[in-house]
Amino acid sequence: MTRASSVYINGTFYTETGIVENGRMQVNADGKIEAIGSAREVSLPQSPEYIVDLAGHKVIPGMIDVHVHGGNGFDVMKPTYANLDGMSRFHAEHGTTSFLATTGAGTKEQVFTALNNIYEAYSAGLTGAELLGVHLEGPYLSPKRKGAFMTEHLRVPDLAEMQAYLDVSGNIIKLVTLAPEIKSGFELAAYLLNRGIQVSIGHSDATYDEVAKAVELGCLHSTHHFNGMRPFHHREPGVAGAGLIIPEFVVELIADGIHVHPAGVRLLFAVKTPQNVCVVTDAVAYAGLPDGIYEESTVMDGIIHLTGTDTLAGSSLTMIQALRNVITFTGLPLETILPSFTIVPARKSGVEQRKGSLAVGKDADFILLDDELHIHDTYIKGLSINA
Repeated sequence: MTRASSVYINGTFYTETGIVENGRMQVNADGKIEAIGSAREVSLPQSPEYIVDLAGHKVIPGMIDVHVHGGNGFDVMKPTYANLDGMSRFHAEHGTTSFLATTGAGTKEQVFTALNNIYEAYSAGLTGAELLGVHLEGPYLSPKRKGAFMTEHLRVPDLAEMQAYLDVSGNIIKLVTLAPEIKSGFELAAYLLNRGIQVSIGHSDATYDEVAKAVELGCLHSTHHFNGMRPFHHREPGVAGAGLIIPEFVVELIADGIHVHPAGVRLLFAVKTPQNVCVVTDAVAYAGLPDGIYEESTVMDGIIHLTGTDTLAGSSLTMIQALRNVITFTGLPLETILPSFTIVPARKSGVEQRKGSLAVGKDADFILLDDELHIHDTYIKGLSINA
């Protein structure tokens, strides 16, 4: 589709500096925001064909999901372009405008092949949400906190193996989840951080002191906080407690009300504030599918378990449902919680200079919402996904 500079009018824009009622936004032919503000501040183009009336909808920045394994039957670990493109379309329809393709623990060959496929799709481009890179979740995790991962797919860190993953991925691995307390865990964390790759503590049985040591190295994130980690105890706060009390620590949250009780969601937002909570879906391939048994997982009432167990195996969450959930669980207004869906994950994936807010110079990734926070349309770099 041919691009042209356009002005979007008659929207309520949620910008970096506040809410602009009946505002306007000018987007250039490259899909970048050139101006945003009131009708007095943004002039109209001479040709009406380049004016887009937003009909009074709320306009929020596109949401960024840094932890997503699949959706609508598509799986990151199945190495085809169609799988990645299919999940990107599905999640774009539900408010995600960019994401980190998240691998799971597997054999070396499975991870290697998946990373190669992700890099090829990244180079080619997808038709839905923009692929920003890779979140490598495992295989360097604690067997004590393995969750739905198979024990035989977990292993101690191997720097040569990690370097091979970096090479085959074209160096687009942005985030690695690991358990720092396992053998060579701190060594791997330092190796990654020295290469500008962010490290998240997850599937970890680390003590508070071990987390504090990892934080000193620069590990400032947790993966799906409260899940797959040593829980809080008043004599040993563990990963859960460390994440709450260490100010600079950013906690990832699956806001479905299942992985974390709504009161736990309120706790995280109250203690950490939205500027240090990163909401994710942790959606797997079965997100968006009807209840049933799929390979090793069972979906019942939208909740996904390993078949025959009570172990949660990812979620069926979408970002727009997570947004509505957080507002319901916390009672906080839309404008207060938005950073947890936008600028915080933008920082976590290293794209805050071009994504994460509606501001001049950034990509025109945005979502149109009605008053009930249902999606009317999703735009990526100024183009509707329905165009």
